[in-house]
Amino acid sequence: MTIRKIVCIVGARPNFMKIAPIMRALRSEAPHVDVLLVHTGQHYDFAMNESFFQQLDIPAPDISLSVGSGT
Repeated sequence: MTIRKIVCIVGARPNFMKIAPIMRALRSEAPHVDVLLVHTGQHYDFAMNESFFQQLDIPAPDISLSVGSGT
């Protein structure tokens, strides 16, 4: 069996709302697929980051780039 990997990248509020149903579907419908969640860290305070992950039941990112508001 070929191992498949999908890398999902999120960074801002609209991305969080879009990725939530995709992550749920991949977890339930494609458990054989290795899904990697990368968070750019564009939103880094609780209100703009963690609260969305909690409320939308998005798994913790596998990688956080922590770019913040820098250039």
